[in-house]
Amino acid sequence: MKAWWLTAACLTLAGCNMGPGGVDEAQSGDGTDTIKLAEFPDRPYWGDTHLHTDISVDAFGFGVRLGPEDALKFARGEEVTATTGMKAQLARPLDFLVISDHSDAMGATRRLYDSPRMLVRDPVLRRWYDMMHESPEQSQRAVAQLITAAANNEIPSAMRDPERTAKATRNLWSRHVALLDRYNQPGKFTSFAGFEWSLMPDGNNLHRVVMFRDGAAKTGQVVPFPGLDMKVEQLWDYMDAYEKDTGGQILAIPHNSNLSNGMMFELVGPDGGPMTAEYARRRSAHEPVVEATQIKGDSETHPFLSPNDEFAGFGVTGWDLGNLPLTHKTTPDMFAGSYVRSALLRGLTLEAQLGVNPYAFGLIGSTDSHTALSTGDENNFFGKHTGNEPRPGRAMEPQNLGTRVGRFGWNYLAGGYAAAWARGNTRVEIFDAFKRRETYATTGPRMVLRLFAGFDFTAQDWGGDWVRAGYKRGVPMGGELVDSGKPPVFLISALKDPDGANLDRVQVVKGWVDASGKAQEKIYDVAWSDMDGKRARVGGKIPLVGDTVNRAEASYQNTIGAAELRATWTDPDYRSGQRAFYYVRVLEIPTPRWILFDAKRFGIKLSKDAMASAVAQERAYSSPVWLRPATPKQVGDAPPIMEGT
Repeated sequence: MKAWWLTAACLTLAGCNMGPGGVDEAQSGDGTDTIKLAEFPDRPYWGDTHLHTDISVDAFGFGVRLGPEDALKFARGEEVTATTGMKAQLARPLDFLVISDHSDAMGATRRLYDSPRMLVRDPVLRRWYDMMHESPEQSQRAVAQLITAAANNEIPSAMRDPERTAKATRNLWSRHVALLDRYNQPGKFTSFAGFEWSLMPDGNNLHRVVMFRDGAAKTGQVVPFPGLDMKVEQLWDYMDAYEKDTGGQILAIPHNSNLSNGMMFELVGPDGGPMTAEYARRRSAHEPVVEATQIKGDSETHPFLSPNDEFAGFGVTGWDLGNLPLTHKTTPDMFAGSYVRSALLRGLTLEAQLGVNPYAFGLIGSTDSHTALSTGDENNFFGKHTGNEPRPGRAMEPQNLGTRVGRFGWNYLAGGYAAAWARGNTRVEIFDAFKRRETYATTGPRMVLRLFAGFDFTAQDWGGDWVRAGYKRGVPMGGELVDSGKPPVFLISALKDPDGANLDRVQVVKGWVDASGKAQEKIYDVAWSDMDGKRARVGGKIPLVGDTVNRAEASYQNTIGAAELRATWTDPDYRSGQRAFYYVRVLEIPTPRWILFDAKRFGIKLSKDAMASAVAQERAYSSPVWLRPATPKQVGDAPPIMEGT
């Protein structure tokens, strides 16, 4: 049905059977340049793993005219001119970037647009050509028609030539990965090859971002794998073949589970039958992290799933109505398969049944911007796509791509970003941090969050080299502990974004399976500002931190909150043999969202609903640490088995 889309991005493995050998961990991934690495991961490196440029069929059609080189320049801190003519620049450069253009029909709209008009002889293609050149609005209409034609198998034959499209994709990808190598500067800026695999049955989002560890010598041996009309096992087959044939490494990152209508994290297998241990094992191996927050909403949890979590409603407004095109509405029974916290709980249950956890993933954030501009800052938000780059009225306009109702500009979030704890800024080090899940997500701010778990940490560890102690006697975020018969102890450190807001509180989110086999969750406040003063715990509850936001001026004051919060926390509800996970959530004090900056800048009036969502508490989510029951062989072993860095 969608043959043109598939052939436009067809799989091509060169089959040169290179061995896995010898890339040193200090190298950039393509065997060039080395840097001195720290003994331990010494800082979080900040990046975006989900960015679209004019190569993506939808991004170009919706107006973007910036390509991968513009995206790379912008991410590393240079000023560029946005498609709509404004100057754009990050206040702080990113450390790494994955350009993840859609694999289906990669570059097709760009190629049509760039063709000489006299050579575009098909009347339908010529109409689309003229519409794309007429105005941004007409360009959007042309791509909408093109997508409809593809769905109805009505793409003009001139655009369905398999040989021509395969050759064009190969040429485009070869130039692209060569460009990424030129911009890759170990120790300064890391550029990763990647693509978005866009499986979307009935409009329900099962997309993955695919990220390569390697340079063009290996990534140039393949082209991106198509997603439409495929199955996720076929993507994993592609990944396995890449690693076998090139000796390289590759991973996949699920995103926007909040728009999957319960399909992203199902309890059953892909055929609707019981999930098998082999399927669970493959998923866990290929998808070590998940994108928990981005422009199209936050996927941590939902108030329906977490009614006792007073901070559960962040970033869900508008996005919990249905799938992306709103062709199928979301019902409450779908939520558990759509949000990360419930997926982590489901993973514990499945692990007890299958012996392997398919949802033992780390957490990251990214933008999913279709403007070629990785902007996660509220005061510098360039929109989801070129149609809602900064201009009057964008906050109030309908934004849904299907029905044009139900979602509005103000529902978009401005972030987020991915943070990776690594020993240096290289492809190998950052990719390996993703593989071992030593990552965390933020909704945009760059707070520094560190977590270690073990069995013998004490408050006295803070007085010494606590990072060394954390790695030596415990595991970092993303690691695993085997139950020792003692409650786990956590060292948690959170520092505010140096250019951002103070911190409100640090929380531990625990999920576990109780003695009856039922999944449970609980939120623990473990550190907060003014703990011994006005915000002392009352009846088990922490008073709200306050609100200094001036709505009219889109400003706030750091007169409340704390610059740093630390905790040495022991699980008070530990039970021997319990299967559990723990992750940390850090909340900032309330700050203005991008829509308040727009209101001040353009002199617009926001609706009552928008104003109710105009202030938010930005946040970070660590990757979990898992506590697993000891096997009979491990009982009594000393020291307990730990898995981490």
